[in-house]
Amino acid sequence: MYLATLMLLGSGELGREFAIAAKRLGCRIVACDRYANAPAMQVADAFEVFPMLDGSALRAAVEKHKPDVIVPEIEAIDTATLAGLEQEGWRVAPSAKAVQLTMNRDGIREFAARELGLLTSQYRFAESRDEAIAAAREVGLPCVVKPVMSSSGKGQSIAKTEDEVGTAWDYAVAKMRGDRPRVIVEEFVDFDSEITLLTVSTRDGILFCAPVGHRQEAGDYRTSWQPAAITEGALFSARNQARKIVTALGGHGIFGVEFFVSGDQAIFSELSPRPHDTGMVTLISQFPNEFELHLRAILGLPIPSIELAGPAASAVILASEESEAFAYDGIADALALGAPGHPVDLRIFAKPNTLKNRRMGVALARDETTDDAVARAVAAASRVKIRYS
Repeated sequence: MYLATLMLLGSGELGREFAIAAKRLGCRIVACDRYANAPAMQVADAFEVFPMLDGSALRAAVEKHKPDVIVPEIEAIDTATLAGLEQEGWRVAPSAKAVQLTMNRDGIREFAARELGLLTSQYRFAESRDEAIAAAREVGLPCVVKPVMSSSGKGQSIAKTEDEVGTAWDYAVAKMRGDRPRVIVEEFVDFDSEITLLTVSTRDGILFCAPVGHRQEAGDYRTSWQPAAITEGALFSARNQARKIVTALGGHGIFGVEFFVSGDQAIFSELSPRPHDTGMVTLISQFPNEFELHLRAILGLPIPSIELAGPAASAVILASEESEAFAYDGIADALALGAPGHPVDLRIFAKPNTLKNRRMGVALARDETTDDAVARAVAAASRVKIRYS
């Protein structure tokens, strides 16, 4: 009846788009998250509500639904239980090792820098305010302070003085996930741009999407565009490093590998073993999009090519306050910005409540250039208003 049963661990907007792609190919979806009515649950065949860090609940859900593949879509998961399930024969995509190492920034950074020899910024870890200040003295000021465990860049900030390092420590701990107060203090890289290199590990080898450029604010992405304009040397460097780390992590699926780009150098920053939020742009920029690529790689289906439709961009739609009673205005006005050859589209995530600066949707656009596409996407996003009751 079903091509496969897939269990999502995390059911936000990325999980929702993955579930839609999977349903189109006849898969059964079990969506799991810590809160009810999460975006992916609304399009799933079944759902479970439990904290992803609760190993007993995770195991019970797996044994109840018996998925062919467990597909983590967030970082905060009981990875010890996940690894145990994999050892018992349950399949985890891309792999339990990838999820374990990327759950915390310390794991993936040490793996990338020390075991694989990838090019990274200087960094130190700290477990107290004083240790963070001492770490900043070693890597130099300004520096970047991030919680080792968070999502979508939450909790990261730039510190220019030792006093600001202390403030950055407080902010990182306040925004972290889990119960381990630990941060990474990084050398500030004077980069030309930031990119996400969507890297697909398939049964037939490694594939790459065109690089995605992105702009962040308060540690979270605001706009992304594809293709990002970087030198051939930087692209060659990024691809070599991405291939090396993805191969070492093992398994099949898409990986969002983030780099700072400075001239012909690509400097490894972070990695997510799943579709990436900046890769939402692929919903309008390429075929297959990142969610379809993840699905095909997991299921061992062919990917003959990745076709770029043209310069494209995404821009986020943010909430301004906390509420459970709200509605959307301006949808028609936003879509009216589309033109022949320059389409505009929207994804409204249907989250059950708003929070200040919570991502509630994204505007997508194609145009003659990426700059024009960004401008069109930003204009469309600005026309969507959240009305609070």
